[in-house]
Amino acid sequence: MKQFEETKELLNKSALFYLITIGMDGNYSYINENYANQFAHINSNFVGQACHITMHPDDMNTCSEVAAKCFESPTDLFPATIRKHDGQGGYIYTQWEYRAIMDDDKKPAGIYCIGYNITKYVAEELHLKNANEKIERNSTIIEKIIFQQSHLIRAPLSNIIGLTSLLDKELLDSNTNNICDMILESSNQLDEVIRSIIKIARV
Repeated sequence: MKQFEETKELLNKSALFYLITIGMDGNYSYINENYANQFAHINSNFVGQACHITMHPDDMNTCSEVAAKCFESPTDLFPATIRKHDGQGGYIYTQWEYRAIMDDDKKPAGIYCIGYNITKYVAEELHLKNANEKIERNSTIIEKIIFQQSHLIRAPLSNIIGLTSLLDKELLDSNTNNICDMILESSNQLDEVIRSIIKIARV
């Protein structure tokens, strides 16, 4: 208990961390100034109020499960990510560590929790996830392009080049011979363009 009193004194005016305690009745027994200011839109005085009034309903089970772990191992810290009402119809994400409070007789007296706002981190993580998914989709598209260019387009083009080269030009009139040369030249140019596209796509 003495250690916790020192922690309260240290973090009471913290601008970064939240510090709260929850009694065995599930109600707030202490909150620091940062927590009070952040969630003043919910209540002006949390002490004595049920701890769940600030959180997303789906996170109440998480809170209960972590609290149970605290009493099973009173000297350990246990993490929990809890969404809290932001006062605008949405939620902020908070990261916490819970630890049991034991009285002088080593009996459970409550839980103290230290936490902070991770909303910005969660948003950046989601943005990164979306960016990675987009990269993966684009990579798949590029692989398809490479395959199509390499196999579905270059293969018949190579056949055209080969067949044009095989024509016996001695049996052709000058006009047809000229057309064959132009077909061969255009085919080679197109082949170079396709090779260039494949090279750029692979890079």
